[in-house]
Amino acid sequence: MITLKEALTLNKEELNKFKDELRSKIEANKELNAYIDIQSIGGGIPIAIKDNIQVKEWSVTSGSKILQGYIAPYNATVIEKMLEAGLSPFGRCNMDEFAMGSTTESSFYGKTQNPHASDRVPGGSSGGSAAAVGAGLAIAALGSDTGGSIRQPAAFCGIVGMKPTYGRVSRYGLGAYASSLDQIGPMTQNVEDAAILYDIISGSDTKDSTNAQKNDKVVAHLNADRKLTIAVLPEYIKNATQDVKDAYSKAIEALKVQGHTIVEREMMDAKYDISAYYITATAEAATNLARYDGIRYGNRVEGKNLEETFYNTRSEGFGDEVKRRILLGNFVLSSGYYEAYYVKAQKTRQMIKDEYTKIFNDVDLILSPVAPSVAPKFGALANPMDMYLSDIYTISVNLAGLPALSLPITKNSEGLPVGLQLIASAYDEQTLFDGALSLEKGVAYKA
Repeated sequence: MITLKEALTLNKEELNKFKDELRSKIEANKELNAYIDIQSIGGGIPIAIKDNIQVKEWSVTSGSKILQGYIAPYNATVIEKMLEAGLSPFGRCNMDEFAMGSTTESSFYGKTQNPHASDRVPGGSSGGSAAAVGAGLAIAALGSDTGGSIRQPAAFCGIVGMKPTYGRVSRYGLGAYASSLDQIGPMTQNVEDAAILYDIISGSDTKDSTNAQKNDKVVAHLNADRKLTIAVLPEYIKNATQDVKDAYSKAIEALKVQGHTIVEREMMDAKYDISAYYITATAEAATNLARYDGIRYGNRVEGKNLEETFYNTRSEGFGDEVKRRILLGNFVLSSGYYEAYYVKAQKTRQMIKDEYTKIFNDVDLILSPVAPSVAPKFGALANPMDMYLSDIYTISVNLAGLPALSLPITKNSEGLPVGLQLIASAYDEQTLFDGALSLEKGVAYKA
């Protein structure tokens, strides 16, 4: 598969030929179930799009039964920015329903396979996007990251996945899961491509009130030779498997060889991250998904009266995991429990932000695992608590609103990719990409 950087040099004839070949390759690998369908808008370089990002005149369903038949009436801001840069939306990628999941198993369209092992999950919720890039069925893709949904599937599928600082990329046109956590980001074959796509989709947008209104770019200033101070977390990785620990050690040695200064730091027990995240995310999800009632949005299932219509529509339209998170969200926001749960979660969230701020006072980046293990087999995370705990290393980044990038480091004895992430302070994407480019060069991962 050609890279995004290479694709930018193709002429019209070469690009059309490549698109025809890409369609044939996707058709020949339908069992992967990375794509829900193949459509194309514009004549530019094809980029796969997660099924929760609005593309005008496309069916966009967030992987849910309740939105079957919905046709997007407008383009998300990231789509407009892509079109202006000569890129074209090309195909809807499978995802966990409303981005709620870590395996893509909750999708209305069925599970997506990991391109490295058909019995393994590709990760989630952006599993279709990751699998498409990892299998060579996409030059690059857009995903969304609420608690690791770009970085975790990127790690499982052996690609690069980048979550920008909250507010760097417009959320206008993104199907909301948890509004204070969601961010759209690039999923690519290498770090430089991620920087290119990030530059294209980031920037100011008056349609998004949470947008940071910042327009500085990174590609022109990429520098893999910068010498950085990078924090490692010896205690924090104790719950990771040996595969992840071995990759961590390899990455540390590679960073040392590249001339970076390695320092040890500690972070508080990640169980607090999980508690704060799932209270915050489910509370916001319950509020955001209240609109899908069959009256304003969503396919209606008629009942004898209005209350029964609401009940029937949401019961039949939502899957189990979405229902579970709506129930939990409504519980933590309910009278008598709001102070006990939601307010405490926000105080904990501030503690997490303060902890990162303290670490970044004297380091440039933090090296962290992405997931406790390599991609698990299908069904291994069927217990909701096991699935929630699998997010242990990614969710604090979203709670703090920081940028982070997952990249492949090595493969285990079974040939499964092991990815790690670098985390930077808010709005310091330049340092994040510089450090990631250096680490990529140092580990020399072979796809």
